[in-house]
Amino acid sequence: MIQGNFAVAQSGGPTAAINATLLGVIKEAISNGRKIYGMVNGILGAVNNNFVELNSTFEKEENCELLKLTPAAYLGSCRFKLPDTDEKKELFEQIFENFNKLNITMVLYIGGNDSMDTVKKLSEYALKNGKNVSFVGVPKTIDNDLMGTDHTPGFGSAAKFVATTVSEIARDSAVYANPSATIIEIMGRNAGWLTAASALARSKTSSAPHLIYLPERPLSVKQLIEDVKNCPEKNIIIAVSEGIRNENGIYFSNLDCNLSHDEFGHAQLSGSASVVESIIKDNFGIKTRSVELNVLQRCSSHFASLTDLDESVMIGSAGVKAILEGQTGIVMGFNRIGDYKIEIISNKATDVANLEKAVPSDYIAENGHDVTEKALKYLSPLIMGEPQMITENGIPKHISLK
Repeated sequence: MIQGNFAVAQSGGPTAAINATLLGVIKEAISNGRKIYGMVNGILGAVNNNFVELNSTFEKEENCELLKLTPAAYLGSCRFKLPDTDEKKELFEQIFENFNKLNITMVLYIGGNDSMDTVKKLSEYALKNGKNVSFVGVPKTIDNDLMGTDHTPGFGSAAKFVATTVSEIARDSAVYANPSATIIEIMGRNAGWLTAASALARSKTSSAPHLIYLPERPLSVKQLIEDVKNCPEKNIIIAVSEGIRNENGIYFSNLDCNLSHDEFGHAQLSGSASVVESIIKDNFGIKTRSVELNVLQRCSSHFASLTDLDESVMIGSAGVKAILEGQTGIVMGFNRIGDYKIEIISNKATDVANLEKAVPSDYIAENGHDVTEKALKYLSPLIMGEPQMITENGIPKHISLK
């Protein structure tokens, strides 16, 4: 078994479950009698020698319970792209020197596609340069677009929030006699998993959302107009991914403006719903509004999925066990068995980093504006159960890094 201390970091967009994963890592490290340090603001914590000791805080059970229920990223996050391993060697040497100061030989990195790129590069550099540090990636992303796993921690809670919010918006819309259209913009740059989850809002008393548009299928303005025209509902609810494109591959959010890009080259998307709103208003003259869920969908923990939180703790713990067994350069994942049973698996980081898992074609209805029963069967188990919240003065109580 590997000797030395642990470090753990969180990176990328926060979620309602990323701290539950952190809890799984911390508790498993402590149960093995190891010291564990948090890297503040992701890999930047290692670059800047900004570590915080976690044992003393989370040897207290009440803090563990709060961490599981606290949204966002307790250790802070970053969007910092490491250079290739043959570039800026001094940066990598600085990182490993700072690990060495604290006898850190095992690093868990919690994040999404881009974060797994960090795991890949650090493990490759360590192997190539004889560094005695192992790296394991633990997945998180509300986008559910990570390769090598049935689903990602954080997605279930975000999906539950989206379905619940769509249901409540539909109730609000239905009270008025005049026809209307409400367009709800949901996160998902190139993969429409979260927008697909809006279909879980449907019940015996509501068929909303009535139209669902994912980035996996191009949408022309002409087709949008036809779909709205043929929709039998008076008060139409439309769910759109932020990344929907037209037949020429242009983002709807880019039809009226130029997009900026982040450090990883990803387009900064926002505004697809407002473009759809304008199209419907111009062509039908009905009351129209757009709603952008924005960060609410990734950090709302008051109605999180208990399944998501429990699995997040489980996969964090499994990452620690894997690294103690001597594994490195891997990313943990879920494998679904039968109707719904989960086992923990792992994949090489090179098979996960910088790749995206799209919604399968058989999850998308032939008409292009709905999802299939197969998609609903996949999605439904992920949102089940609700945690018992800890509140203070009527508001959920959270824990923060001092």
